[in-house]
Amino acid sequence: MINGSTPEGQRHQVVGLFAGIGGLERGLGRSGHETVLLCENEPAAMAVLSKRFPDISLHDDVRTLKALPRRTSLVVAGFPCQDLSQAGATKGIAGARSGLVGEVFRLIENQRTPWVLLENVPFMLQLGRGEAMNVITSAFESLGYRWAYRVVDARAFGRPQRRRRVYFVASRVGDPRTILFADEAGPVAEPELNGHPVACGFYWTEGTRGLGWAVDSVPTLKGGSAIGIPSPPAIWMPDGRVVTPHICDAERLQGFPADWTKPAEAVAKRSSRWKLVGNAVSVPAAAWIGHRFAHPGKPKNFELSALVGHRQWPVAAWNVGEGRVRVSASEWPKRLKLTPLDAFLKHDPQLLSVKATSGFLARTRVAKLRFPPGFLAALEAHHGRMVSGSGANDAGHAKRRGR
Repeated sequence: MINGSTPEGQRHQVVGLFAGIGGLERGLGRSGHETVLLCENEPAAMAVLSKRFPDISLHDDVRTLKALPRRTSLVVAGFPCQDLSQAGATKGIAGARSGLVGEVFRLIENQRTPWVLLENVPFMLQLGRGEAMNVITSAFESLGYRWAYRVVDARAFGRPQRRRRVYFVASRVGDPRTILFADEAGPVAEPELNGHPVACGFYWTEGTRGLGWAVDSVPTLKGGSAIGIPSPPAIWMPDGRVVTPHICDAERLQGFPADWTKPAEAVAKRSSRWKLVGNAVSVPAAAWIGHRFAHPGKPKNFELSALVGHRQWPVAAWNVGEGRVRVSASEWPKRLKLTPLDAFLKHDPQLLSVKATSGFLARTRVAKLRFPPGFLAALEAHHGRMVSGSGANDAGHAKRRGR
């Protein structure tokens, strides 16, 4: 396989660690991969997994999981990003063991699983000036795994959410390049705002630090804001209204059916669903990887260069036994038709409140940020309508007019 030939794929027996609400497992399942065990300790997420995967064993703490099921052929894990800062504090596989990510290595060291799939935020590439990533790759290399990783934007799969994530595949028996690098659509230019013809997403909770601005999509859905509250993004609609999406549309942006996280309300506040959705793995991205596990492809002819040092990890790289290599792959392995954001919304969004708008506008006045033309004026106008009460009349009709 390492010579570039295309191998025959397989349907894996999957163990999902740090499973969240099952995004990886649901995506992989579309290509026939069978999940045999889930591991998650957050009560609201566990409630969702119990309802949505009722026939799959659910373990509540990775630290007490003694061993993987013998038939396991693929371990998947979206471990906490902050855990890598602990891993980077020391060297080698011992450093990887210093946090929860070390539990992945404990389990696969005891039972050399053929394949491993990790998912995390791109910040993992720069934690500890690259040392954390060096620890992870070194640990896999010491256990005899070939590895490859690639930053992928979820918009590649047709969802209007700008969501960049690292997908890391390691294998003792195959070539991980046939999974992550058999597809390449090429880089896509960011859409530009031109007279505000389309919906634009932004974060209203971070007016002095950043905006998370996204044209015709929402910025990355996240588990919480900088001030620790559930944080749906806001959307500046083409007709000037400013709204926040319904939780059901947030679930759909991640590739889940509407109300996928509703079982969480049995054990937690309704607002907890935003955290679950924000921390989830994109189902369409996982489905693409699942398809390639079942149908591996020949790696494309990317421009390659030696990866020397580890302070600056690129957006794509591999080591299949011949050293670490920097790969010129884009973040768009596919380029499926992107549904316009305002057309994507199927559930009535909520108008951004007077309090939220006032707070955001106050922060913009002291922020050292550049805002898109017309944006602040539109927010002021929205605020005025909400204060006067005229905006409330549109509360149940905040989707695009005429649809």
